[in-house]
Amino acid sequence: MTGMRTALRAPAVTAAALLAATALSPTAQAHPEPRAPEEFVALRSVDPTIIQEMRYTTAHTFMGERVDGYRQPVCILTRPAARALHLAQKRLLRQGYSLKVYDCYRPQRAVDHFVRWAKDLDDQSMKREFYPLVDKSRLFEDGYIAEKSGHSRGSTVDLTLVRLPALPTRPYRPGERLTPCFAPKDERFPDNSVDMGTGYDCFDTLSHTDDPRIQGAQRANRQFLKGTLTEVGFVNLPEEWWHFTHKPELFPDTYFDFPVDRGSVGRH
Repeated sequence: MTGMRTALRAPAVTAAALLAATALSPTAQAHPEPRAPEEFVALRSVDPTIIQEMRYTTAHTFMGERVDGYRQPVCILTRPAARALHLAQKRLLRQGYSLKVYDCYRPQRAVDHFVRWAKDLDDQSMKREFYPLVDKSRLFEDGYIAEKSGHSRGSTVDLTLVRLPALPTRPYRPGERLTPCFAPKDERFPDNSVDMGTGYDCFDTLSHTDDPRIQGAQRANRQFLKGTLTEVGFVNLPEEWWHFTHKPELFPDTYFDFPVDRGSVGRH
């Protein structure tokens, strides 16, 4: 009987050993998240005075949901881009203004999320605010959505200007009534920024930085933002008044996919 128990115990021990070996093998373990190269930093570590309203960590996006890869509301950029924003901020503070960033580094998984959403023509829950005059079937053709984004290279930022002292911006309430992003400032979703003529991420030609229909204070605000950032090495994307890329880029041909959270740059 003792021999029978020993014979039965041996396969069980062998099976347990195999399970343990499998659990410890590299192929069986979850792949660790990629981390940012040491050339990336959290903007707050370079300039804590720049206001951060990281939209893609919230449901107030053109998709109506938080974007894949945005785990914490932290702006991450390459070090030269962050330092250039710091220089611009110092000049703006003396004039009674502050920068406010909406988006900075953007992981490739977030761009993939945009692409999946754009291909789903039935999901138009945020159309009334973000693309009221654009047929969703044309988002790729018209250049509003693409399979790659300069943001994923780490030197591109979406931002605006805020007159100081900054007033608080109320949070978006999912399901609330939406207003077109090009409506008058006191009608569209409240933002503590100066009036740029449209809201952020407005899919409309009115968002073109030099659109001739934008005049007066709105045009002056856009030119003030553009001029300030141009002086420190940023180049504006003409189709989006809020979109700027610091040149030369450290990673002009690399699209990163580490998540947006403090841990990605925690040791830098």
